[in-house]
Amino acid sequence: MPQKPLVYITRKINEEWIGELKKHCRIKMNPKRTPPTRAQFLANAKTADVLVPSLVEKVDEEVFRANPKLKIVANYAVGFDNIDLKAAKKYGIPVTNTPGDYAEAVAEHAMALLLACGRRIVEGDCYVRAGKYKCWDPLLFLGSELRGKTLGIIGTGRIGSWLVQIAKHGFGMDILYYDVVRNKNIEKDFGAKKVSLAELLKKSDYVSVHVPLLPSTRHLLGDKEFKLMKPTAYLINTSRGPVIDEKALARALRNKTIAGAGLDVFEFEPKQVPGLNKLSNVVLTPHTASATFFSRQQMAEIATENILDVLVRKTRPRNEVKI
Repeated sequence: MPQKPLVYITRKINEEWIGELKKHCRIKMNPKRTPPTRAQFLANAKTADVLVPSLVEKVDEEVFRANPKLKIVANYAVGFDNIDLKAAKKYGIPVTNTPGDYAEAVAEHAMALLLACGRRIVEGDCYVRAGKYKCWDPLLFLGSELRGKTLGIIGTGRIGSWLVQIAKHGFGMDILYYDVVRNKNIEKDFGAKKVSLAELLKKSDYVSVHVPLLPSTRHLLGDKEFKLMKPTAYLINTSRGPVIDEKALARALRNKTIAGAGLDVFEFEPKQVPGLNKLSNVVLTPHTASATFFSRQQMAEIATENILDVLVRKTRPRNEVKI
């Protein structure tokens, strides 16, 4: 009887989420929640029929060349910046991602960062924990109410559109948006107004970024763009780190060119540019915008179905990234 195909999963996840996969395959999973070293990754990738990497593991030509029996790379992520798609095409290996229903989770996290910045939640928390809270002070950590303020959203796909709904219905914010494609739905349902990037930056009290990382969006926001923003404005990023020139952002925060920022992603992830994490006017989270029980389970289930499409159903995977 032929041996079941081997699936290598580079990060520890809940095995209950991949129950169907275990019926058809042998599973080798990294027992740690930290990524494997490059040497560990290559050693395991050479023997696997299926790779399930995260955004951290680079799947490049070296990987494809080393394993002629590789059947599919099922990325455990929505993004696929970590995979050399040209090399995958060269070796005939399908690449898939996990585009599930995470829009609500990410949009909620963006709003949480927005609230944390505007109401200075983290600063207040640190103040109390440090034992500095001695009495009520009417001038302590003054923040900004959201009602009537303008939220500028860069990118109005599923996540950006959901944030529009939260901001408009939940907080009565006015909405400006910038996108290469007009979004008539948010214009009709929420009164959003499509404007140029420059106008959005000049008029918004909060700016939230929701674009994919493409050559055209790398360093979309830098020194020039920050100088257009209000000195009282806040920048929120839950998309991709390199969309923002992080060194320029650190300068803007340090010089009070803008009031603050809330970041879930970083240009040189997991590191931040020197000094960024020392600034009190930035809220930082460790790429957890989609970190809900539901979304992580759904990601595993989508990856499983993509793998079974190739190994069992002998069809093209349903979430194949077009190369």
